[in-house]
Amino acid sequence: MGAFVALLDAMEEITHKICPFIAGGVLLGSIYWIAITYGAVTVMQVVGHREGLEMMESADPLVLLVLLPTIPVTLISAKMYNWEDSVLLFLRKYCQKIPALAYVLPFGSVEGDRGAIVSGQTTNHQNQNTSSHLSPTRIFCSALLLPTISTIIGKIFFRSIQNNLHRTILGGLTYITIKGALKIYHKQMLYIRHSSRKILDYTESNLKLYRSTTTTDAVSSTRDDTEQVV
Repeated sequence: MGAFVALLDAMEEITHKICPFIAGGVLLGSIYWIAITYGAVTVMQVVGHREGLEMMESADPLVLLVLLPTIPVTLISAKMYNWEDSVLLFLRKYCQKIPALAYVLPFGSVEGDRGAIVSGQTTNHQNQNTSSHLSPTRIFCSALLLPTISTIIGKIFFRSIQNNLHRTILGGLTYITIKGALKIYHKQMLYIRHSSRKILDYTESNLKLYRSTTTTDAVSSTRDDTEQVV
């Protein structure tokens, strides 16, 4: 084919090998600049638009190029830590004997060997289900929306505070606390429901009992729906 065609073949092969690296570099660079943009927007949102611009204009550009991308990384990393489980385990272990706390967070009536089995097997099963529900997209969205939600809550409930940063911090702490308390309560109720389950033998009598219970629940549900329509 000649030397010229051989040169074209070599250039084609080199281009085919280089293109994935160029695409990867462009992708990483795009993610980096998106992280910088998000960090700058977050600073202006949390501190205040004018104060944030003045802060970034007075800072060293090299420092901004290093620190701004760490803001979304820090938010996502913090979101991956499930602190609610640690608090719930602490409450189950040390606060179960406090009668007043039972009105706020029910502990159920699991005792003895059954309680040990539930604490071991059921809790592990529940934690596996919880971790499977926490998808990467949910963690990503929740982490990146945290500054916006904190700013909104701070403006609604802490209007008397003039400092934007302090108001946003209080809004974020309020949001995280309320959300965490609701998650802890929900997990504890699931724990109680799992601990009260009973495994029956696959017998005719148990099948009849299950079918009669299912039929009764279906009839009750249909009756309630009919009453609502009427």
